[in-house]
Amino acid sequence: MLKEPKLMNLIFRALSIICIIGFSGKETAAQYISGVTIPDSSVTLNADSSDLSVKYANTITARDLFNHLNILASDEFEGRETGTQGMELAADYIAMQFKSMGLPAVGSENRYFQDVFFNRTSWNENTLEINGNTYRHLWDYVGYATLNDDMPDFESDEVLYLGYGIDDPNYSDYKGKNVSGRVIMINKGEPYSADSISYVSGTRTPSDWSRSIWPKLETAKANGVRMVLIIEDNLKGFLSNNRRFLVSPSLRLGRGDEEQDRFASHLYISTKMARDIIGEQDKKLKKWRKINTKKGKSKALGLQAKLNGSFKRNVELIEGYNVLGYIEGTDKKDELVVVSAHYDHLGKRAKDIYNGADDNGSGTSSVLEIAEALSLAKKDGKGPRRSVLCLLVTGEEKGLLGSEYYSENPIYPLEKTMVNVNVDMIGRTDKKYNTNTNYIYVIGSDRLSTDLHYLNEQVNQDYSGLTLDYKYNSEKDPNRYYFRSDHYNFAKKGIPAIFFFSGVHEDYHRITDTVDKIMFDKTEKVSRHIFHLIWELANKDEAIRLRDDLEK
Repeated sequence: MLKEPKLMNLIFRALSIICIIGFSGKETAAQYISGVTIPDSSVTLNADSSDLSVKYANTITARDLFNHLNILASDEFEGRETGTQGMELAADYIAMQFKSMGLPAVGSENRYFQDVFFNRTSWNENTLEINGNTYRHLWDYVGYATLNDDMPDFESDEVLYLGYGIDDPNYSDYKGKNVSGRVIMINKGEPYSADSISYVSGTRTPSDWSRSIWPKLETAKANGVRMVLIIEDNLKGFLSNNRRFLVSPSLRLGRGDEEQDRFASHLYISTKMARDIIGEQDKKLKKWRKINTKKGKSKALGLQAKLNGSFKRNVELIEGYNVLGYIEGTDKKDELVVVSAHYDHLGKRAKDIYNGADDNGSGTSSVLEIAEALSLAKKDGKGPRRSVLCLLVTGEEKGLLGSEYYSENPIYPLEKTMVNVNVDMIGRTDKKYNTNTNYIYVIGSDRLSTDLHYLNEQVNQDYSGLTLDYKYNSEKDPNRYYFRSDHYNFAKKGIPAIFFFSGVHEDYHRITDTVDKIMFDKTEKVSRHIFHLIWELANKDEAIRLRDDLEK
């Protein structure tokens, strides 16, 4: 694991950019920058229109951004939910814009689209009783339709308390236990000694078993577990954080003929439900915890509880589209810069339309303007040296699915893809900056390539003069925004990625995220900055280097 550079080294390498506010107590254990940088205000920004980057960035205007967004976030498009007519209208509009720019149709069947197939899965029935007490889905517990089996006659007279659901060489809840066909209940996290030493990692640092629930569910599946009940201490917060996946039917990639899921069926249950299952057997559980903390030993604890439920799903095949705008490069055309934004949103619920003006009509409009600026440069014989793919993706609101599909089925080779620049929500301000529009949050810039990070800061110093806030780039960001937008599917493949984001506001994922609240002057300035960065990335002599390569 690489150490974070010393502050003075960062200042010098950032070429006169002064890190002076919001550094939020940088900790030595942190790997990635999480402070705020403000450019040197004594340096005049480059506004010389003979500079090609300035000339074509100036074609990105607040008026044009408004014209795009006023259509994309209109009621006619009905919130652009994946697989709906509104999404198709949006995809057609984007394709029409690319065609009007003179960009080639590089998708399937000489179209501007990459077809993406989904299974849309919803609950027809989801009921659960424990010891005669009725509990409500999306109130007392949560189950994702895409990640559960149909169980119309679910019954169990016993729940096996299995600690943390871990099976590791250093610690196992499964060793010597027969769990096949049974219902188990587990905690998140992992076991610690009284001295706060993990029995799994042997240190105070949590292991991978704490970072994600998926290894636990894979383990349960491999051991034949019928159902996993995951105790969620803050179910209300869990529901809030996962709202976008719960307000509409769930989607997963594929036509429905894929192999069975790797994960066991599972529900996130409230502590109230867990207490109902434990009942008068809490003394046994307290004894289990005492032994577990003292010795790091796990013993299966059978809890007598009557469970009755019915879980029935409806699965249908739907089609979505990634929309592709390709600007071919010149002498380095085999190398590619990908500029991404998602154009889908939450759609329509009864008469309520989730217009998604900021999320992510703002990013979509920005990428359309960037594509037009690049196309104008190409028409003038001044086009970028590297090729640029403007990738408007579907299914982000359903779990980054469109970008995942592209990363697994790329139109252009990933090994020739130099970088991803992702734009998601750049049209508003959050509480921190409610009196200052001249900022943008930057996420991921130094995760895989410090070259990318320093180039972005230099471009900002030369052309933009924005406050660059890296708050959400921190490894300790509780929101985990680095993992929550489409750049992540490129980063997972080892491709350096940078994500521009203006933060969450009171209208996030609500019907009040409308065009009239977008700050178009701010959106113009941020979009021009992103164009300047793309221009540099597409035209510099040497490709940016991976962080690991710099350490060799």
